[in-house]
Amino acid sequence: MYDVHFSDVALKKLKKMDRYQSSLLIGWIEKNLQGSSDPRTFGKALVANHKGKWRYRVGDYRILALIEDEKIIITIIDIGHRKDIYG
Repeated sequence: MYDVHFSDVALKKLKKMDRYQSSLLIGWIEKNLQGSSDPRTFGKALVANHKGKWRYRVGDYRILALIEDEKIIITIIDIGHRKDIYG
């Protein structure tokens, strides 16, 4: 069962979002990633300069994460609107 951790960047962006959107994203993370046995079923592996990261789609927002199998940890490294997240 994977445990979810947030980076400082991700927490800062969540606090800047409007309350509805941030609660929607946190709810999705708690429902689908926290305690998940295989977090890769909900996401997609990224390529090129984002190699090794995983992307999760929640409406128009994206969650970028690193999955550490050795430690059974998912680290949310960035959260943002799809037009801004990959820049």
